[in-house]
Amino acid sequence: MIKSEKEYNALLERIEELISNPENIENPDSIGHVELNILSDLVADYEEKHYPIQPPTLAESIKLRMQEKGLNQKALAEVLGVSSSRISEYLNGKSEPTLKIAREISRKLDIDASIVLGV
Repeated sequence: MIKSEKEYNALLERIEELISNPENIENPDSIGHVELNILSDLVADYEEKHYPIQPPTLAESIKLRMQEKGLNQKALAEVLGVSSSRISEYLNGKSEPTLKIAREISRKLDIDASIVLGV
């Protein structure tokens, strides 16, 4: 278990050293490969505890899907059957969608319902 930021940084450096040798990645029987796996697990556990990844907000998720699908606010408004100003409110966090619109956002933009509902 990693006990300090100093230990964490030292292990990150060691992982970088190990990764620089292809043998440590390609040969599962090498000592470097075993060490790399152990250190990677330790670092992952530390990061989960000290640097947790927060789920995206609804606005972040909508913006990402808009970009992926090549939609602007007007086009998204048409897809969801709401006004462009309402989309702007969702994107700026000024308003939450109704349950009906939340369902449409989840279905039509393929955004997990838990993100859309904020749970």
